[in-house]
Amino acid sequence: MLHNFGSINLDHVYRVPHLVRPGETLASHDYRVGLGGKGANQSLAMAKAGGHVCHWGRLGRQDAWARDILSRAGVDVSHVALVDAPSGHAIIQVDDRAENAIILFPGANHGFRRADLNELVAATQPGDWLLTQNECLGLDKLFPLAGDHGLKIAFNPAPMTEDVLKLPLTRCQLVFVNRTEAAGITGLTPDAGGEALLDALVTRLPATEVVLTLGGEGAWYQQGNRRLHQPALSVKAVDTTGAGDTFIGYYMAALQAQLPIDACLKRASIAAALAVQRPGAAESIPNCDEVERAIKGESS
Repeated sequence: MLHNFGSINLDHVYRVPHLVRPGETLASHDYRVGLGGKGANQSLAMAKAGGHVCHWGRLGRQDAWARDILSRAGVDVSHVALVDAPSGHAIIQVDDRAENAIILFPGANHGFRRADLNELVAATQPGDWLLTQNECLGLDKLFPLAGDHGLKIAFNPAPMTEDVLKLPLTRCQLVFVNRTEAAGITGLTPDAGGEALLDALVTRLPATEVVLTLGGEGAWYQQGNRRLHQPALSVKAVDTTGAGDTFIGYYMAALQAQLPIDACLKRASIAAALAVQRPGAAESIPNCDEVERAIKGESS
């Protein structure tokens, strides 16, 4: 089983000609509100990929509809609490080049207490996976609790903050990073090449499996001296919001199905490529049958 300690947000998405500049008032030509949050997106992607995932999260009581979306997709929401606090939400700009800028309000995602974490971990079995991101408080307490309980930890340090560097990252079995997050962990600049980032990551996390996503440059898997590369698919991006979450959810579902690493990379990359061709975050995540058809198309 995989347990996802993850954020659930309400996404307010504005389509704009360009990302707003300081002091500028800019008219939006489209607006939508929907389910979001890196945690929720990753759980949704994993469920759509056919994986088994239990989400640990918190929502304001008035926003139970967001929990219902996860449940209908096949996510176990028995540990999603409805609370007397505002839900987390994000203000997302998406421009005509499919680039995005996001303002995040954590809300209920920051309400976990140590007692909550103890209870959640106690309900798991040694050998289960714990997936988490950096949008909920308590990771400094959760990592030791999970590790001592025998859970395998997969971590996506997004959004990247200084607090990530204080976490016991060597307790992670698997870390997912993009270029910015890899640079933040290693101390390199974001314009460092992929090989340089991988070299620095193996020095920083010698025993940890690392998946490095580089957009148009594809994705890499690394553990120790072993490296695998998955080239990116050539597609026209409409909206990149949620593409990384789609990648992670599909990768973890493939890993849960005991597929080889190269197959995990391929399925995740194809799912993300399908996602960027559609607007939105949660609503852009493809279904498993769409990914299967795309894989067959790649192989033919």
